[in-house]
Amino acid sequence: MENNIENRAEDSANHDVKLMATHPVEFKFNGKAGEFFKIWIVNILLSILTLGIYSAWAKVRTNRYFQASTEVDNHSFSYLATPLQILKGRIIAVLLFGSYYVVSMISPIAGMAIMGCLLLAMPWLICASLRFKMRMTSYRNVRFDFTGKYGEAFLNFLVFPIISVFTLYLLFPYALKRMDQFIVNHTRYGDRQFKAELCTTTYYMTSIVTAVMGIAIFGLFALVIGMSATDMQADAAEGMQWMTIVIFAVYVLVFSFIQAFYITQIRNHIFASTELEDVATFKSNFTFTSLAVIQLTNMLALLCTLGLAFPWVKIRMMNYMVDRTEVHMNDNKEQVLDIISENNSAISEEVAEVFDVDVALV
Repeated sequence: MENNIENRAEDSANHDVKLMATHPVEFKFNGKAGEFFKIWIVNILLSILTLGIYSAWAKVRTNRYFQASTEVDNHSFSYLATPLQILKGRIIAVLLFGSYYVVSMISPIAGMAIMGCLLLAMPWLICASLRFKMRMTSYRNVRFDFTGKYGEAFLNFLVFPIISVFTLYLLFPYALKRMDQFIVNHTRYGDRQFKAELCTTTYYMTSIVTAVMGIAIFGLFALVIGMSATDMQADAAEGMQWMTIVIFAVYVLVFSFIQAFYITQIRNHIFASTELEDVATFKSNFTFTSLAVIQLTNMLALLCTLGLAFPWVKIRMMNYMVDRTEVHMNDNKEQVLDIISENNSAISEEVAEVFDVDVALV
């Protein structure tokens, strides 16, 4: 079934991608778990000692390490944001969140009014956050950019998801497709535009199979747990303990497999449908089983080490993503021009993070 969906996705997408005379280029990640562990542990200790102030420097160090360790065609990426940009944005975001918390404690109605304003501001936060992230990333001294505007973001991230609720979520796969297409089609690299023509059928097929998988697996385990519960009635306390452990394990297992299936199908489709105007095409080779195993073992590693395996998990996932991604470029890559101004602020990104508004492709 997985292969059938992949084939349909690629068939529906490939005919929309303009054929270019491209050739594969090397795409590799040079990061090491040991190196990142040193950066990560120092970041945590200094952030604790400085009551969180150092976290701005920690974020910059982490992003610079990962981008400098990622190479395409023997050129690495660069992260251009400075710690002070991040710190200013973070201070303003925390002040806003603190004000909202205090107002909500004093007057719940006023708090709800603020939440309503924040909801209306969410499309702007999404656009501004993506714009900052893109403009702070460069490759071959040419920066990325995001050109999405409030009106279109309002339609894609608020109107369609809300309408989908009233259609019993039948419209939600279409809303997800519009979100992904909005992000790709408003991303630029220098003076070149990323273009994607995503297929609605792929999103519906993937969502349906994902939902069926989830219902079937949860139903099967619910049946097994129900039968086991009957045998545990003799010792109710011990039975509840085992039941809790089993339910948590089932949740982790099901979540890993369902998420892996959706990410695999949609990521492969997006990459197969996307091109960078007259410069590059892309291909993703994620597979359901390999991604599910990686996600599941990563979660187990984090649980067994109480989080100390985080650097190893992050490096391992990055290696998988790069190994399963192909980039094909033509000779026009030398002609891309940097047209981005340097006047950027991290305020919107930090506000979006504090209020848990984040958006990204799968």
